[in-house]
Amino acid sequence: MKKMFAAALAFAALTAMQAPDPAAKAAAPLSLWRLDCGTIDIDDLGVFSDTGLYAGEKKTLAASCYLVQDGDRLLLWDTGLDGALAGKPRDADGSLLKERIVTQLRRIGFDAADVTYVGISHYHYDHTGQVADFPKATLLTGKGDWDVIKVWPAAATPFGHWLKGDGKVEPLEDDKDVFGDGRVTILKMPGHTEGHQALLVRLASGPVLISGDQYHFTKNREVGGVPSFNVDRADTLASHDRFEKLAKNLGAKVIIQHEPDDIAKLPPFPEAAR
Repeated sequence: MKKMFAAALAFAALTAMQAPDPAAKAAAPLSLWRLDCGTIDIDDLGVFSDTGLYAGEKKTLAASCYLVQDGDRLLLWDTGLDGALAGKPRDADGSLLKERIVTQLRRIGFDAADVTYVGISHYHYDHTGQVADFPKATLLTGKGDWDVIKVWPAAATPFGHWLKGDGKVEPLEDDKDVFGDGRVTILKMPGHTEGHQALLVRLASGPVLISGDQYHFTKNREVGGVPSFNVDRADTLASHDRFEKLAKNLGAKVIIQHEPDDIAKLPPFPEAAR
């Protein structure tokens, strides 16, 4: 019996050395950076309501992107305005980009090739402008959006690398636990586009809910507004309902990606939230 017990202990010790410890994996560092991916001057906010709100109002919207680090794995969430705009004067459409994402990543010690995943909230130009800078990353996009990207040239242009089959793409039909540890989840939030998505990041300091274009600014969220450029109103309202219940039930910090006032909710770059 003693020999059997000793053998069992030795086997258990060997197994413990060989098998990864789930608890250790879950304890890997989780960090969140807010990246500057441009601004857009809007001369008439009326297009952001299909019920006649905001007509004639002006606002500068932020184009925000986010980097999440889970141990040695990175998720880039959205890629902002076209990198060709970097360092140039504001263009005729009101768009301005100070510097490319890859430049910002270098300042915190990362290269484009280090990015494991690029998650796209939706296919609109101000969220996909620099995606081509990350050809080694697996593309995570809603299946409904991917179906549009494959047939609509205006949406397809930034995604040529993946459309040709040169990169890996996961068209998501439901929520996606990005790193498999339950802390970073892409959320299915259709309506604004066919496969629109939001992002939930469960930091040690508390959960952060990043909107995509579920809302475009604070007043829009306060009334549950729907923009005129929208695919499915009923789906958008249902996604509003889910978004708000998640925010309330999780006690999440909500970041509206286009709302300049929400930039201060996260540490200024190059600092990270943890």
